[in-house]
Amino acid sequence: MYRNDTVIPFFALLLSVALYLATYLDGQHIAQLHGGKPPHAALSEGQIGLVAFATLSLIYALIGYFSAWLEGVELRPGRHVPSPGMAVTLVALILAVVEAALGGFFVRLLLYHLTEKPVSSAAEGTVFGLMMLVGAVLLAIYKKYYLGDEVLVEEEHSEVPW
Repeated sequence: MYRNDTVIPFFALLLSVALYLATYLDGQHIAQLHGGKPPHAALSEGQIGLVAFATLSLIYALIGYFSAWLEGVELRPGRHVPSPGMAVTLVALILAVVEAALGGFFVRLLLYHLTEKPVSSAAEGTVFGLMMLVGAVLLAIYKKYYLGDEVLVEEEHSEVPW
């Protein structure tokens, strides 16, 4: 019995790449129709739709691969106790220090923005995004290498009529 399969995320990833490529080729075609230069720098409505569906497909594929990596592919009944090695602990420790440093830098950036002169929103957003990304990686490492797993197998005699 399989819990996670990577076939559908693979095809979602291929669809995503194909849609991104279609968006790029559509932009090239529009530029060619206008003498080598696009009429404007913005995306057309069709390109926005292609990028939206490509991004949705890419996120679906990443979630599928991430789930297969975290939880495994095959269910095995019983209790599974993880035993993280020294390398995983060291990586988690380094990432925790990086997370704390990014948090401190973000606070200093906000204080500088409020007291001295304005800082670009892109810089603040980038630092905050890096903080969230490092936090997500820390949570994934904790789930994969430190959190125990238990799979229970029960009889199919339930009170549900089907």
